[in-house]
Amino acid sequence: MRRSGSWMSVWDDRILEWMKENDGSGTPKELKESGLIRISQTHIARRCKTLAENGLLQHVGHGAYILSEEGEAYLEEEYDAEEHAYINNNGGAGASAGDQGTNDV
Repeated sequence: MRRSGSWMSVWDDRILEWMKENDGSGTPKELKESGLIRISQTHIARRCKTLAENGLLQHVGHGAYILSEEGEAYLEEEYDAEEHAYINNNGGAGASAGDQGTNDV
């Protein structure tokens, strides 16, 4: 089960899913034109901005966004959006996004 954040809206999963299905990138305009989400383009843009501020999307300029590693992990049920942390094998939140890939020796 996906672990959404308290800051997330009902539309956020749909936005992330659409991004993944469209090679991991897109714009609010393209998403609106797809007909998948029946809210305004302005509202989609606001949600994309919030998703980017919380690390699930990355803004790449000119209104375009790409799915981040954390966004991909969230869709795969491997990331807790509330805790901003990857989920460990025991079902709990593990290392934060900034800790991924570090190897302390």
